[in-house]
Amino acid sequence: MIEKIAHGLTRKPKLVALIAVLMLIPSVIGYAATRINYDILTYLPQDLESSQGERLLEEPFHMAATSMLIVEGMPAGYTNDLISEIKEVPGVSNALWLSNLVGIQIPTDMIPASFREIFFSGEGTMMIIQYDHPGASEETMDAISQIRSICNEKCFLAGFSVVIKDTKDLVDKELPVFVALAVVLALCAMLLTLESTVLPLILMVNIGIAIVYNFGTNVFLGEISYITKAIAAVLQLGVTMDYSIFLYHRYKDERTNYDDKRDAMAQAIIAAFRSLSGSSVTTIAGFLALCFMRLTLGRDIGIVMAKGVVLGVATVILVLPALILLFDKQIDKHRHKQLIPSMTRINQFVLRHRVAFVVLTLLLFLPSIYAQNHANVYYKLDESLPRDLPSIVGNEKLKDEFNMATSHFVVLRDDIPTMDMTEMENQLKALPGITGLVSYHAMLGTGIPDFFIPDAVKDMLKQGGYQMMMVNSSYDTASDAVSEQLAQMTAIINSYDPDAMITGEAAMTDDLISTTAVDFKVTNYISIAAIFLIIAIVFQSISVPLALVATIELAIFINQGIPYFTGTYVPFVAPTVISCVQLGATVDYAILMTSRFQEELRKGKDRMEAALIAADTSDTSIITSALVMFCATLGVSFVSSIDLIGAICIMLARGALISAVVCMFLMPAILCVCEPVFNKTSLHWRHAALSTNREEVTVVSGK
Repeated sequence: MIEKIAHGLTRKPKLVALIAVLMLIPSVIGYAATRINYDILTYLPQDLESSQGERLLEEPFHMAATSMLIVEGMPAGYTNDLISEIKEVPGVSNALWLSNLVGIQIPTDMIPASFREIFFSGEGTMMIIQYDHPGASEETMDAISQIRSICNEKCFLAGFSVVIKDTKDLVDKELPVFVALAVVLALCAMLLTLESTVLPLILMVNIGIAIVYNFGTNVFLGEISYITKAIAAVLQLGVTMDYSIFLYHRYKDERTNYDDKRDAMAQAIIAAFRSLSGSSVTTIAGFLALCFMRLTLGRDIGIVMAKGVVLGVATVILVLPALILLFDKQIDKHRHKQLIPSMTRINQFVLRHRVAFVVLTLLLFLPSIYAQNHANVYYKLDESLPRDLPSIVGNEKLKDEFNMATSHFVVLRDDIPTMDMTEMENQLKALPGITGLVSYHAMLGTGIPDFFIPDAVKDMLKQGGYQMMMVNSSYDTASDAVSEQLAQMTAIINSYDPDAMITGEAAMTDDLISTTAVDFKVTNYISIAAIFLIIAIVFQSISVPLALVATIELAIFINQGIPYFTGTYVPFVAPTVISCVQLGATVDYAILMTSRFQEELRKGKDRMEAALIAADTSDTSIITSALVMFCATLGVSFVSSIDLIGAICIMLARGALISAVVCMFLMPAILCVCEPVFNKTSLHWRHAALSTNREEVTVVSGK
């Protein structure tokens, strides 16, 4: 079957290229129709109380998102007119200021202290704005834009929904720069490692087609996260480019065996299909391990990237041969000397001191594991953003002027006795860090009669058998202090209403911390187990996958331990993503070298000679693959002003180089020293089974 397809593809390269281009049209349409989710907290498990409470805020309270507007140094009349305009903005469900309650004629000092402390601070005043749709929706972001347009320079909009809006604007602005820089740097890397000036352009066009296909098919997922949107293209470029290089090298080898270049390409396609279909399995397994995260952001990244690898392999097999055949003359015409130096002397040195390098490998595990486990991680999402963003400026004013670093939203029954409500609210106010409390009962307690409270305010605080309470805190989100505060609040509130729920950014972030702590361990174990099993099947061995996975895990430990030694902080999602992606994407380096090592042993070479040949023939491929991955992701880390994206990309870039260095300098020694163990614990290690084809043995090497 594959033989017929291969020969068919090579006979009509122009038609194949035309079809590939035409398929870009529905892909672009699909890309445009795919929604982007900018709120990471929506990926929390839906069975958590904070997630359930968030759904209750959406319905029946019509409080899907909330923001605070600070107005400084303006007369009450201006603020009163402003809140009236804000209420008319599409997507705004309500806006609360003291004019809703007591009117603007009442002097500030006559306003009940509990409300004065919430709504006034020095020359500034604050209003609460509610939205009909979630903070990450287009409707809410459009509403925020309109609110900003009717405000003057003395107005500052704050809150998590506003942070989401600024994040969207930043990603949309920087994404084209990400991709352009990744392409340029990857081209530079290939120009250094490949022997043709035109070839990198052809390979880049093919990968570009695969990336567009991948983003276009995301429409079937409904939506993807902004993190996936930002890194998927550059990551797909870095991970799958070596597949294209392998096909071309195999084509050049086959040209010596066939007069007709189309026949040579057909054989190259057959070989590439057999090898790459297996080679990609380890990478796909690494990405799919992310799908087991309870934080469904992992599933988002995992599915998109696994799909990207599959489509990358597909375009290498189906599209790239046509492009190479069409531009074969230009590729040959613009050749230059390969600039990668020979590593033979270094490899000889490593093998002469092989025992010392194996001992070094074992010793490196101790500090790297310790450093990884003690690396600094942050969970507060706005910490990844530039400090001069309008939303960050507004949040800082909210914290500094109103002593309000975050707001907790409590949803509870509305039939709790008045006396119990009074006791509960007094207990909450007495907690350390609590700076204010807004509720229907609290309003009545200030002396405001029930009939005087507008219906709009009542609807905001009491709906569908529930009542809502907003509790302001001076503690930062994701801090130990706010976590303890939430625990104390939960104990108090549940003593009056066991079914009450606390939500809001701080509560959801607290759940995020506990969720990702479990996710890291689960996904790490799954990715290791899956890749271990794949390698064990390919090499028919128990010891070989142990050596290969341990070597790449050492590279991962080193990579994730660097922040500990540098004193830097990394975003919470980075360790989980890196552990799976780096293992799946770079274990091919070790598989490549091991496969060639076994091949030379079967030719009758001794283990020293076999290890030297394996290292010499693998180094160029490893360097090329690692450099492309490094360059594609490094550019993003330099350009991105969103640290969450930049940190992930710099760890991916650094991880590719570390994995390459570990494989090139440690793997030859490990293979040589451990070869007797491999022989005793593997089937057909030194001698292939009679029914085994060499192409099948090396199926996952991808080279």
